[in-house]
Amino acid sequence: MILQKNTPAPDFELYNSPDHKLKLSDFKGKRLILAFYPADWSPVCSDQMSLYNETLRLFHKHNAEVLGISVDSKWCHMAFEENRNLHFPLLADFEPKGAVSKKYGAYNEQEGESLRALFVIDEKGIIQWSHLSPDSVNPGADGILDALEAMDNHKK
Repeated sequence: MILQKNTPAPDFELYNSPDHKLKLSDFKGKRLILAFYPADWSPVCSDQMSLYNETLRLFHKHNAEVLGISVDSKWCHMAFEENRNLHFPLLADFEPKGAVSKKYGAYNEQEGESLRALFVIDEKGIIQWSHLSPDSVNPGADGILDALEAMDNHKK
């Protein structure tokens, strides 16, 4: 079971490049979209990450950043980011394998990879929306945008 609304998002520190790490707490004061996914290079994952790349401008209008997270290595992510021309970080939940995915309830023990799970986290680090999709289904961006808009409306 993935973490649900009103749950504090567990902090983490993961590589986003061969020599740099990012922490959840680095994004305090911003909204954050965590997109856990099974693997770089798979067709559905490639489509999903490309869609979020194209949707970045809309996410930014809601003061939100995107982080992709899978158990692939930092080197695999670097090649995938360059190949797909991605403009948001991919984080390597590589070692200990799937530790962050497990904290969020988004790890598939049988396959040894992250589940396709989405989390929208508010400026205070609280999960405001989460969604789990089958590995073979691209969840798209509509649910994320709806959650961000609901957060905007709640502030008014």
